[in-house]
Amino acid sequence: MSSASAINDIKADQIVAGIREWVALETPPHDVKRLTEFSELATHQAKQAGLTVDTIPVGDSKQPLVRIRAPSDNNEKSVLVLAHYDTVHPVGTVERNKLRIESDKMYGPGTYDMKAGGYLALQAMAALFKEHQPARPVELLLVPDEESGSRLSRENIEALARNAAFALVAEPARAGGECVTSRKGTGYISMTAIGVPSHAGTDHAKGRSAIRELAHQVLALEAMTNYTEGTTLSVGRIEGGTNRNVVPERASLITDFRVVTKAHGERLMAAVRALTPVTDGVRLEIEADFNRPPFERSKQVQALFERAQRVARVTGFDLGEVPLTGGGSDGNFTAAFDVPTLDGLGAEGDGAHTLHEHIVVSTLPLRLRFLHGLLRDLAWDKALA
Repeated sequence: MSSASAINDIKADQIVAGIREWVALETPPHDVKRLTEFSELATHQAKQAGLTVDTIPVGDSKQPLVRIRAPSDNNEKSVLVLAHYDTVHPVGTVERNKLRIESDKMYGPGTYDMKAGGYLALQAMAALFKEHQPARPVELLLVPDEESGSRLSRENIEALARNAAFALVAEPARAGGECVTSRKGTGYISMTAIGVPSHAGTDHAKGRSAIRELAHQVLALEAMTNYTEGTTLSVGRIEGGTNRNVVPERASLITDFRVVTKAHGERLMAAVRALTPVTDGVRLEIEADFNRPPFERSKQVQALFERAQRVARVTGFDLGEVPLTGGGSDGNFTAAFDVPTLDGLGAEGDGAHTLHEHIVVSTLPLRLRFLHGLLRDLAWDKALA
């Protein structure tokens, strides 16, 4: 039996059993012990399928980044598949949101975002390799810190992107199974105002309030939001002062920004860095940068999307795309290297980051066949390389 026919015979309950095993191992951010336990499970499963596995410790805490490869004898650029196995849920959530199936929905923390997508990607890749060695290498990178920004994994993602022909991201599919073809870039602004402290009662006039200055800057930052071009800023945290009877010497804020294009981001950061104090005697310290560069919908992305649509039609459904989304993913990193990237290729469901998070059980075999077909198409066809 060929792997193609074998994958067509895989039933939903078989896929559910595998996903259940992944979800049962809770993997909150920074919990190295639990992240390691999960990485060992994924490594074992990949090796059983005959795939090559390297575990790369990232950061001072040595969080395990798992690189799984279906190697090729050809020196072609790879098909790079990205998934993360960390979740936002603290330990114990699996007891509150018990793994269960109700009305075609499998509930559990991290089911939708995104252990189901990572599991499907591994199974599709394993089936591909069983068929025969691909014409170009196929790699799956299981990332341990995506929910905290992939700061530790970014260097490795970008290194693999430099030698990738395509990137597929197994983040959750959107409503109706639609995929993602563009994402805003995400960034941060850190600002500290440094004033002059004084007694709020006896020497009020001698003080220069850092909090007062920061209030002006909050309004200036929020005013840079431009819905027409898709730029948003949100001051998310403010800290400052010591006591109510002291004119505050220091105050700081952190702002999130989202932009559609790299040019928008660079223009925004230039405007932020040009901000000056409103209050005499107060100094500003400003830092601004991208967390994730924009994932722009290029002609190459459009071509890859059309290719995926053809595979989906053969699989048995019509693949749609959602409009530009404001949330980032590891696909932002690959797209920034002009690697044609498709995102949101994982499981269908809803409720990411909530206690009603779930996947749609009946769609799992279809999603598995689609991922396998797409990997197969890209691994043997050099048309877009």
